[in-house]
Amino acid sequence: MLVRLMYASRATDAVDQDALVAILKRSKVHNPAVGVTGVLCFSSGVFLQVLEGGRSAVSALYNRIATDPRHREVVLLSYEEVDERRFAVWSMGQVNMSRLNPALLLKYSESAALDPFALSGKVSLALFDELVATASIVGQG
Repeated sequence: MLVRLMYASRATDAVDQDALVAILKRSKVHNPAVGVTGVLCFSSGVFLQVLEGGRSAVSALYNRIATDPRHREVVLLSYEEVDERRFAVWSMGQVNMSRLNPALLLKYSESAALDPFALSGKVSLALFDELVATASIVGQG
């Protein structure tokens, strides 16, 4: 059974660009082995991530993230059983924030800043779908 999980969290001060690169590298090694795919967005100290895969693997990964000292205020935005993956080509893709059109954020929120804590899971997923459609996600495979 496939599931899709989306969460948001705030990064601790320990998360800088080097830490983010390390997180992505580990994801690209670990996730294929357990059948997890997804996309990560990190902006202004906020993580927004979608994980897809088998229920046990996704749940185990989310539980590790929720207790990871680099994350605080971890909030589950959505969790659903799905028939197919939306982000199957990424062991862990990353949103290229430098290519992000601020108008896209304004389409879904009150300001041009990424604030998933003020958005529903449905709206956040729609935002990710548009990011994929506009090739704003990098790090394929």
